Amino acid sequence: MFGIFSKITRRAALSERIVNSEAGVYLYILFPMTVAFLLTFIGARTISHLSPDFFLKIVPGLHVHHFAYGIIVLSVSGYLALVNNGPAATYWIALLHGFGLGLAFDEFGIWLKLTDDSAARWTYDGVAILAGLFLMLISARTGYLALSRLFSKKSSI
Repeated sequence: MFGIFSKITRRAALSERIVNSEAGVYLYILFPMTVAFLLTFIGARTISHLSPDFFLKIVPGLHVHHFAYGIIVLSVSGYLALVNNGPAATYWIALLHGFGLGLAFDEFGIWLKLTDDSAARWTYDGVAILAGLFLMLISARTGYLALSRLFSKKSSI
């Protein structure tokens, strides 16, 4: 599963560009981060819709929303980005950062309304989805090349 995900997100191309200090590295980093963001956002939104009472009960009577976990993941990915600069680390940090963004932006409405009602949770989802799609469009060329290479190798076998 991770092998296919690595091919789709062009892990090898990213690593090569980082090692060679080539231009365009940031667009290559953007694609895996965007894929992780969209998968996490859609997954969190689906789980929240299907099972709204699914959350970690750390303290009885306290509901810690998953955007709090997203902020923790973003903090960890920021620290790791500061202390690591190798090609493999950069790829995994980009995925981790996209995961944290997906958790945090899933509850963007709660940030703005500062309430825990259903309307606040669903009102601003479109903003986050559009932002994710916009980032995906920016990095679509690298993603398209990755998918075409992946499927062209399968069809030639």
